[in-house]
Amino acid sequence: MISIEIDNGSGFCFGVTTAIHKAEEELAAGKTLYCLGDIVHNGMEVERLTGQGLVTIDHEQLKQLHDVKVLLRAHGEPPETYEIAKRNNIEIIDATCPVVLQLQKRIRKQYDANTAENDKAQIVIFGKNGHAEVLGLVGQTHSNAIVIEKFDDVKQLDFNRDIYLYSQTTKNLDEFHRIIDYIQHHISADATFKSFDTICRQVANRIPNIASFAQRHDLILFVSGRKSSNGKVLYNECLSVNPNSYQIESAKEIKAEWFKGVNTVGICGATSTPKWLMEECRDYIGKNIQQ
Repeated sequence: MISIEIDNGSGFCFGVTTAIHKAEEELAAGKTLYCLGDIVHNGMEVERLTGQGLVTIDHEQLKQLHDVKVLLRAHGEPPETYEIAKRNNIEIIDATCPVVLQLQKRIRKQYDANTAENDKAQIVIFGKNGHAEVLGLVGQTHSNAIVIEKFDDVKQLDFNRDIYLYSQTTKNLDEFHRIIDYIQHHISADATFKSFDTICRQVANRIPNIASFAQRHDLILFVSGRKSSNGKVLYNECLSVNPNSYQIESAKEIKAEWFKGVNTVGICGATSTPKWLMEECRDYIGKNIQQ
């Protein structure tokens, strides 16, 4: 008999939970609701809410809408989005995560201060180019911020100019500290360097927790949408401590041959993975995998 455990620490983070609750409230009232981008980087959850009437749109479609309600997901948006909404009489239901919102304000304040001083300082964001959250952060600087995706990118900075370093909320904490150390050792004595630890601890703390969980089981099923940045980080952590780890988006991807000689299975996921999806995977194993 295979023993199956679902990781209690996996599942939606606070920001995603809030966004989905806000969407469900509007939809339950029978109102038409648009969402700017996928409400969460999980195709199965998007499909579930689409079935309830949620309409997902992109930024070009937003420009064509008037007199409607649009939900902004937890990732946040640049100022331009709010300006379009105001022009088109669109009611914004703002589900931006409070952690992201605070980060946006800090970057905007620093950028305004730099501009007022006619400063040549570099505002640097450790994050994924093109990611929804990062686009919202860069937007606070009129696209003047420098985005570095990985440690090696830090070498491209101008160490003779001031550097103000921030991070996307879901990036790896250890890599962020490596970047800080490198800048501290290379910044000119005449330049200022300040770093701001803006990584969400609800996400960062999942890394050691999920590593411990992955070590306890013969097989790990990591359930996550493949577009999820957070999912990639957490899955790689599972893989590093347990090579018998597989990333799947739904129970349909589970293969019977994975379970040969397996006694314990751990099911976990990203901050964008709904609990019901992990439970479906558990139930699928119970019904379809030979014991």
